[in-house]
Amino acid sequence: MSPRAVIVGPPGSGKSTVGPLLAAELGVAFRDSDDDIVAIAGKAITDIFTEDGEPAFRALEEQAIALALAEHEGILSLGGGAPLAEATRARLAAHTVLFLNVGMAEGVQRSGLSSARPLLAGVNPRATYKGLLDARLPVYRQVATIEIATDKRTPAQVVALAAAELAERSATGPA
Repeated sequence: MSPRAVIVGPPGSGKSTVGPLLAAELGVAFRDSDDDIVAIAGKAITDIFTEDGEPAFRALEEQAIALALAEHEGILSLGGGAPLAEATRARLAAHTVLFLNVGMAEGVQRSGLSSARPLLAGVNPRATYKGLLDARLPVYRQVATIEIATDKRTPAQVVALAAAELAERSATGPA
């Protein structure tokens, strides 16, 4: 058993929007690892960060992703920082990973620098977002088998591109 595709990308790239739409397009279930973490912890992600700290959150995240990769057959969306964990990167190597890439300006606009995103909270959220993109972009590209730029594209356009890429991969076999 293996997900049809695993979606990664920074905040605002469209993972939570595109994921369910892509799953519906492909006729498969959608699963978000952040929802799994909330279910395991019994509290919101912001509360995990505040009360337990980022290391505790990352440990829960790694556990939730390992389980989801083993038991989910549809579309799986990961939190933006998930691929930073070495064990998660190693697990992703056996899967089709769809990287939704977004530029800084559009990512900031889409994420709204929301307080629901604990890593974007702070004195200068734009600088924080830029630092996050700079640090994570190479990691996203390392794990990705498919990369789609989402800037200036509607969710429907991204879904169409993703579905076409997945169909092509399915027809030609594993990369």
